Amino acid sequence: MNPEERYERIKGLQPLELLYKREAEEADKVFLRQMYQRQWRDYTWGEVMARARRVAGFLRSQFEPGDRIALHAKNCADWVIVDVGIMLAEMISVPLYPGQSASSMSYVLQHSESKLLFCGATDNRDALLEVVDSIPTVAIHRCEIHCDQELDTVISTNAPYDESPVFDEDNIFTIMYTSGTTGHPKGVMHAWSSVVFVAPNMVRGYGYSESDRFFSYLPLAHAAERILIEFHSLYSGTPVYFPESLETFLEDLRRTRPTMFFSVPRLWSRFKQQVDQKIPPAVQNIILYIPGLSTWLGNRVRSSLGLDQARLLVTGASPISIELLRWYHRMGMKVADGYGMTENFIYGCIAHRDEDPVPGTVGKPQLNCELKISAQGEILFKSDSLMKGYYREPEKTADVIREGYYHTGDSGYIDEDGLVHITGRISESFKTSKGKFIQPSLLEGAFSNEPLLAQCCVLGHGMDQPVLLATVSELAETLSREEIRARLMKLLGAVNQRLSHHERIKLILIGKEEWTAVNGLLTPTMKTKRKELEARYQPLLKAFANSEGIIWEPPDSASQQEGNATVEAVVIDPVIK
Repeated sequence: MNPEERYERIKGLQPLELLYKREAEEADKVFLRQMYQRQWRDYTWGEVMARARRVAGFLRSQFEPGDRIALHAKNCADWVIVDVGIMLAEMISVPLYPGQSASSMSYVLQHSESKLLFCGATDNRDALLEVVDSIPTVAIHRCEIHCDQELDTVISTNAPYDESPVFDEDNIFTIMYTSGTTGHPKGVMHAWSSVVFVAPNMVRGYGYSESDRFFSYLPLAHAAERILIEFHSLYSGTPVYFPESLETFLEDLRRTRPTMFFSVPRLWSRFKQQVDQKIPPAVQNIILYIPGLSTWLGNRVRSSLGLDQARLLVTGASPISIELLRWYHRMGMKVADGYGMTENFIYGCIAHRDEDPVPGTVGKPQLNCELKISAQGEILFKSDSLMKGYYREPEKTADVIREGYYHTGDSGYIDEDGLVHITGRISESFKTSKGKFIQPSLLEGAFSNEPLLAQCCVLGHGMDQPVLLATVSELAETLSREEIRARLMKLLGAVNQRLSHHERIKLILIGKEEWTAVNGLLTPTMKTKRKELEARYQPLLKAFANSEGIIWEPPDSASQQEGNATVEAVVIDPVIK
């Protein structure tokens, strides 16, 4: 069956309608595969529905249709089963990120007025312990805290919900909270109509079927993973594989050998670093120009990552280096940079199925999705996937949806080939003390391909020149500080030669601590919190406003007050000339 024929069979159907159909006609086919104790635990369509119906029976006995039910867990089969149960019970799911802070979780639970929290594996156990006393809880797969009930007990002691309802497409079925880059998370309300529009069009656009394999590890609380994996699998019939843990991630990925793999730039960068440690980049560059050996290298890299059978590789959520994408393309992996957001259920732009992705672009608008650039250079979207609004925040909704278009806050342009280019966040641009505008994401991209650097953020509002704040990678641990300094200074000089004078980076400040969601320097979706980084490093930036070169943050700087911070600095000849 070709993608168009498959689309005709599923278009207009709600997720539950497809689940009822698979429950009746494909009950014995495997839907979910959970790695547990180094063995795959298979869940068929029939078993998933049987368990979900008992979850729904439990929910209907305790709560009312329309009540909000929260989920905090790493990806697992139970996550999907519980979510289907919430759908069946006509309640509204509120997913939480497994690395979310206590304050952020508390805000979401209170703002959404959630009545129950399903808890599984977490990246932030202490934060979860802070909030669970305020809400009834049910433990699911790999839960690390004490809960009021266990999912297996809920399933064994509650009668199944035997009805098979189909709801009005305008009904809200989920509230997905944004990651809160600049303040409190906003609750994005999506109705059934969003899924009914997006999922069939994705099946048509990507061409996936029951013979393919999905590997799910990015948080299902994120719109991208939820639509690309959970809902896409419901419509395409593609089985979903879940790794056992972070420690077994790569082994489980190799055992799955997915035909579609979606990840964030940081993991794509780490994959390359692992290859570079085994085969130095200089050797790779030689091999790539030798017929036969170049094919061997690409095959070896793809096999070592478990991606030798992948026909769609996607990156998203944050900017990725053009050079990194080009490296993957040289290795035979045509990673496509996708562009979307929670507000449009990530149905935005990507390279079309019959076109190779072009590094530096996010492809073209997806099927039946309209995109235009405003007079101010802002990217606007219009389609049937747009949210119904922000929960309990009509003014903020009105700010971003005007005349049917969602205003993304991103700047960009469309080239002569119809490809969309993202140039940065409008709100993140800043002025130097000389009154010159800086677009930080463009400068960060110039450093993102350096293997020694793990994370980069350009700051400098009100300063005479921008500053690069960075953390170093595991590769840097094998080098001396002098070797790191020499290499970064060489890079800094090369980058500055290509920049306008007002954009040139005068200083690289190397932080001692990785930026994570747990320490509040990243959002749960791995986006950099610029304001938090600027506030944290403001004393050091002020203390060394007139310095140039490379500066390492000392171990005790976090406890120092402005004016008495001590910094180990390597200051060399001026880098701004």
